[in-house]
Amino acid sequence: MPRSTPPPEWVLARRRQIGDQIRAARLRANLTQEAVAHAVPMDRAAYNRIEQGHAAATLDTLILIAHVIGVPLTELVGGLPAG
Repeated sequence: MPRSTPPPEWVLARRRQIGDQIRAARLRANLTQEAVAHAVPMDRAAYNRIEQGHAAATLDTLILIAHVIGVPLTELVGGLPAG
């Protein structure tokens, strides 16, 4: 069910941090956005919105992205300061 109000700014900031961590892990794995999106599978534009922090990924999608990139899920979402 969609939210009726946007999330607080600190949530949006964490979402951008997670996107940055996903991008960094993908680049370390020498993968393109297209390759990850195809393997998940999802649309490349939707994947790009996750990396940019413009869209919230479901937990299942994050698990799939971590698997495709070849890193533990905690590498994508861990190490962030508490909100």
